[in-house]
Amino acid sequence: MRRPFRGYRQRKPSLSIEQILRWADAHHRQTGRWPSESSGAVRDAPGEKWVNLRVSLARGQRGLPGGSSLARLLAERRGVRNRMDLPALSEAKVLAWADDHLRRTRDWPHAGSGRVLGAPGEVWSSVDASLKQGHRGLPGGTSLARLLVEKRGVANPQFQPPLTINKILAWADAHRQRTGRWPKRNSGAVSTARGETWMAVDHCLLRGSRGLPGGSSLARLLANRRGVPNPMDLPRLTHERILAWADRHVRRTGRWPNLNSGAVSGAPGERWSAIHTSLQQGHRGLAGGSSLARLLAARRGVRNIKALPRLSIHKILAWADSHHRRTGTWPQHDAGTVLYAPGESWVNVDAMLRVGGRGLKRGSSLARLLTKHRGVRNSKYPPQLTIRQIMAWAKAHRRRTGAWPSARAEPVRDAPGETWFNLDQALRKGHRGLPGGISLALMRPVAGGAPARARRRITRGSTRSP
Repeated sequence: MRRPFRGYRQRKPSLSIEQILRWADAHHRQTGRWPSESSGAVRDAPGEKWVNLRVSLARGQRGLPGGSSLARLLAERRGVRNRMDLPALSEAKVLAWADDHLRRTRDWPHAGSGRVLGAPGEVWSSVDASLKQGHRGLPGGTSLARLLVEKRGVANPQFQPPLTINKILAWADAHRQRTGRWPKRNSGAVSTARGETWMAVDHCLLRGSRGLPGGSSLARLLANRRGVPNPMDLPRLTHERILAWADRHVRRTGRWPNLNSGAVSGAPGERWSAIHTSLQQGHRGLAGGSSLARLLAARRGVRNIKALPRLSIHKILAWADSHHRRTGTWPQHDAGTVLYAPGESWVNVDAMLRVGGRGLKRGSSLARLLTKHRGVRNSKYPPQLTIRQIMAWAKAHRRRTGAWPSARAEPVRDAPGETWFNLDQALRKGHRGLPGGISLALMRPVAGGAPARARRRITRGSTRSP
């Protein structure tokens, strides 16, 4: 079956090298960068794309000679660096750049020194890669560091002299004489050996480099040859030994130890923080997965603040009832410890009710809980009111005193904790479930037998002022 005729494809106009260069110059002025084949559309030529221009330059389409590319054209006519056709390098040129770098910075370059000073477009990391891989006319198999060692005698940590055990011990003895302490792997530079560090010495002892056999460390070497205690090779621990130290600690201080209790009394070199870590990670013969707090909680009944028992509303209310029976008052958040609940305090209970935790949901408080379940009056969360209830209190006040109540700060005799001023404010502002826009003065004629129309206006929450 023949395909339907879709019309003739419009032939694109011819191109010239000068026209492409004009578009490239405009692109550079507008963006600050020279275009590449990934630069998208040509801004000054609708319908043209830089990738299509690159294809036309390569294939000789649209009147172009072919055999070129956008990168080559810009390199030849505008001096733009072509990454795919970089100039050849030689060791002599690299050394000349290194000498110039030394004169300018007073230091020899390395692979991370950034741009090559005086050689636009060149970076030392690319030069180092070309020396290693044999790019850009170089033979390969070397590096910038090796080239400087061989041709300029620059010291390189990778080509340091061999080490011996006796030499390291002599350095350690000199360190002890000078500082009064044996060196560690983080003791910094070796004062009697220029360019050496104790970290590098420890690494060589461990890895077996620079003529050393390996499988050792600075701490092990000093422990074997100088009798220095090795903190990484401590004796095995058991739960019974840790508990004996803890019992001794509580007898001496009156408190059980924690990971911040410092050194273990009667056990030189031991610290409670290290014991805690060994219990956690399973070091020194311990099983791991525990902690000092968990061990003391399980074997000595010490309260673990990170693994507290769950709480419930029923349990908290039972504690509150017990507090009320014993003290005659309901507990508040600052009431101290919870009676008959060792380790619990009302401030912690209130915090768990507020933020959630230990099995409780967030968003409540001790005061709200007692208001809801025990009817305890809470100044921050007073109970809801109704107009019928306020009118009943006002009538009782009139029967007792012979006058209607006014908005004074006088207590409501039939409602402990309430004042007529607070009730008037709640009526006016619509607080505590009231509709608002009313007052005690407006309620007087209604309570005194006003017509039904006025009573309906009040009970529905009139917004007119009295």
